[in-house]
Amino acid sequence: MYSISEVEKITGLRRSTLRYYEQEDSLPHVERNASGRREYSNEVLEWLELVIALKDTDMSIEDIEVYTELIRQGDPPLDARKQFLLMHKAKERAVAQTQFRLEKIICKNA
Repeated sequence: MYSISEVEKITGLRRSTLRYYEQEDSLPHVERNASGRREYSNEVLEWLELVIALKDTDMSIEDIEVYTELIRQGDPPLDARKQFLLMHKAKERAVAQTQFRLEKIICKNA
């Protein structure tokens, strides 16, 4: 089990961000010790790794919540998870194309 300060050091995320992810139900239940302090298990750290990876692809917190809920449902929504990620990938591709075009415009106007 890890304390919130240990998880902060491991992930580089601030405490407020960790609490926010917990509040938004993007992480599984974070345990509390006898003193009421958060204790993060290895399982929670794995979920947090996933949330960070999704966030790094510019996925919104709302979409992260939807996706993590699909994971919690187990195997039946496997196709739904795949489709969800394919849609996210398509959005990312569109953003990359827009960025590329914007760079071209900037270069032509320079």
